[in-house]
Amino acid sequence: MTSAITPVGLLDSDQVKSVLGAAVLAPSTHNTQPWRFRCTPVGLELHADTERALPVVDAGRRELLLSCGAALFNLRTAIHALGAHPATTLLPRRDEPDLLAVVRPFAARKPDPRLVELAGAIPRRHTNRTPFEKAAIPPSVVTRLRHAAEVEQAWLPRLDAVQLARLRELVNKSHHAQLADPAFVAEWRYWTGRGRGSRDGVPDHAAGAMPADDGGWILRDFGTEPSPRRGRIDASDPLVVVIGSFDDTRLDQLRAGQAMQRVLLTATAAGLDASFISQPVEVGSVRGELRDLLGGGLWPQIVLRLGRGKPVAWTPRRSVADVLLEPDRLSA
Repeated sequence: MTSAITPVGLLDSDQVKSVLGAAVLAPSTHNTQPWRFRCTPVGLELHADTERALPVVDAGRRELLLSCGAALFNLRTAIHALGAHPATTLLPRRDEPDLLAVVRPFAARKPDPRLVELAGAIPRRHTNRTPFEKAAIPPSVVTRLRHAAEVEQAWLPRLDAVQLARLRELVNKSHHAQLADPAFVAEWRYWTGRGRGSRDGVPDHAAGAMPADDGGWILRDFGTEPSPRRGRIDASDPLVVVIGSFDDTRLDQLRAGQAMQRVLLTATAAGLDASFISQPVEVGSVRGELRDLLGGGLWPQIVLRLGRGKPVAWTPRRSVADVLLEPDRLSA
């Protein structure tokens, strides 16, 4: 039995398929795509796919919520671009912890051109792990990125040179801590180096820069074999930012994921590439040090590297049909 895509609120079946197609283009840790959707006559439900959780790197499922938040922002933005208001309720039912949001498309309205621009950036946004150019990002674009985070109730603090230098040290520290953990390495290898036929994980053709041990920014090597196009990431990268929240509840993490995606789409619309520097927010002790580095008032949720890199291949995605929940499966 195959899930049928039915009309939802103001959206017809084709429009529902279109907005779900936008949702599944969101980024996720190791490209696990830990989300499922259910169509009802009045709303679209977003569920966590806990079978795709990462028990080692994400034991608390914080990054799962960030990933689902990114998918939710894509969904909301695509609905808005079609001229419907995406009324959204987060964590609507306590007895269904995996039901993360319900989006009800109703109340036709003229789309905001700024959100239409972000909707247009959804299919163009992808993680770029190559070394970036050393050209500076204009202050006006940085201001737009900061505003994008704040609109979604998260914050992108300014980091001075001393804080950036210390952040590089924390990235190095957490990177080596993870590589020293056999369970982490096994989980990491399971989701990387996949063939072109796979619809999840990070295939070798989408791998980026080799990690550097020279005091520069360290990125994970998602490839299984050395590639001549990979290079080291040095300390001259144009912009490294942290997105944080004032609290660290499930609700805050879901909101931070939406903020992350709004920042990423804003960067894409400005002609920038991005990749994740996840290590310092994945190692609990180092995340605490990073929080102290930010002044103790923010919980760091995401670290991003922004700039302009070489063209790279997209990572694959599951189809809309793959992520639809059958109504009877919710009670199974």
